[in-house]
Amino acid sequence: MSKAKTAITTERAPIITVRFVIALLLFVAGIAWVAWYYTSVRPDPGVFPPVDGSPKAIADLGRWNYTIGLGLAMLGLMVSAHPSTPLGRGRGVVIAMLSCFLLGLVWIILYYIFANDLSRVPVFNDLGNWNLAVGIALMGVGFSFATKWE
Repeated sequence: MSKAKTAITTERAPIITVRFVIALLLFVAGIAWVAWYYTSVRPDPGVFPPVDGSPKAIADLGRWNYTIGLGLAMLGLMVSAHPSTPLGRGRGVVIAMLSCFLLGLVWIILYYIFANDLSRVPVFNDLGNWNLAVGIALMGVGFSFATKWE
């Protein structure tokens, strides 16, 4: 018996897809939201009496701004776990999964290292014990990539 001689062709999927652009925009918007809130809107804790941030509607949300920003960033990562994006197929899944696991672990380790004096670490100082939730959520995003791993 002879083996069938068929050529196996692997077709490369496009890198830039609508889903990838949406995931990238969500991730960048989340990081930008946290950076904007922390640097511009957040009331300065070192000033007495405290001066309210501007715009007032955003400043009134307080720590919810971190939930919005970090949530958008993590949602962007989860959207990118689809096979139509570079992070959702092939080696991208493994790289993204391990990166999320390690980033979550490093986040928690840094929190424990600086837990006695968080005033030196931006963003960590506002979140307090919620830093543990952020680290665990990053690991959860890593599990969303793990479900795509073949």
